[in-house]
Amino acid sequence: MSNRLAARRYAKALVEIGEAQGNLMLLQHELGEVTALVKGSPDLARLVASPLVVPRRKAVVFEMVLRQAGVGVTLCNFFKVVAENARLNLIHEIEAAFRELVDQRAGVMEAKVASAQPLSEAQAKALQAALSQRTGKSIRLVATQDPALLGGVKVQVGSTVLDASLQGRLRLLKQQLLNA
Repeated sequence: MSNRLAARRYAKALVEIGEAQGNLMLLQHELGEVTALVKGSPDLARLVASPLVVPRRKAVVFEMVLRQAGVGVTLCNFFKVVAENARLNLIHEIEAAFRELVDQRAGVMEAKVASAQPLSEAQAKALQAALSQRTGKSIRLVATQDPALLGGVKVQVGSTVLDASLQGRLRLLKQQLLNA
């Protein structure tokens, strides 16, 4: 089974647990904190990624870390199962899949926006409104800067990419000139 598929299955199970317990948003918050903790600690990241540590031992150590961090019982038990099944190395993929599933249930789509210059608040709101109208869903913008675009924006919503950048237009113009 691919890592992505396994991560999605674990994420789906955690979403179902969260819905049943009525604490889905709390689990999302805690899961984000746990992945940030792993990213921020080289030792913890090595523990999570290491195939040399026996899964049961990894589960015990990781549970102790989570309890010290004040993570709830539900998430501790969840990660105990994940670690015992030797899938703790998928923690970041599980978190991404969990976020995606929660967004789907809430009718929210993530739009990745790259621009040469930072978007102003008004531009971001206008873009968010236009994308929301186009998709029929609520949009959460994730903005990044890419000076290579020269100007304009490049937007990815799901598998659709909208390229309104100067770089994209120049590439299109070059293609048209070469084909003429």
